[in-house]
Amino acid sequence: MSDLRNPLQRARGLGSAKDGAQHWWRQRVTAAALLVLGIWFVLLVLALLRGSYAAAQTALANPFNATLMVAFVVALFWHMQLGLQVVIEDYVHTRGVELALQILVRLFAALAALLAIIAVLRIALGG
Repeated sequence: MSDLRNPLQRARGLGSAKDGAQHWWRQRVTAAALLVLGIWFVLLVLALLRGSYAAAQTALANPFNATLMVAFVVALFWHMQLGLQVVIEDYVHTRGVELALQILVRLFAALAALLAIIAVLRIALGG
């Protein structure tokens, strides 16, 4: 098997990190989940458009709706993090800045998802 990289690239370890396909699949799976969950979310919002907070709380108290809302939140922030990761990798060329931005994006996505899940649970459980 021949290695098409030049000797300097081999010495620096440049080349495939062997995780591009996995990242690509994660983006596609979260996009497909968001498509299905997004349709459900729009239908739910349209159904509750003229309703009160009590109607929304009743709708989210349904375990099916609460589960789908949590799945929507998780897929949304995971997909956001994956997309921003690619943008940072492509357009930020200073290694330290890239690393700092990657960490900040992951922390923001995790914190925002956690806060959104807590909000859904508080509404669903009547808090």
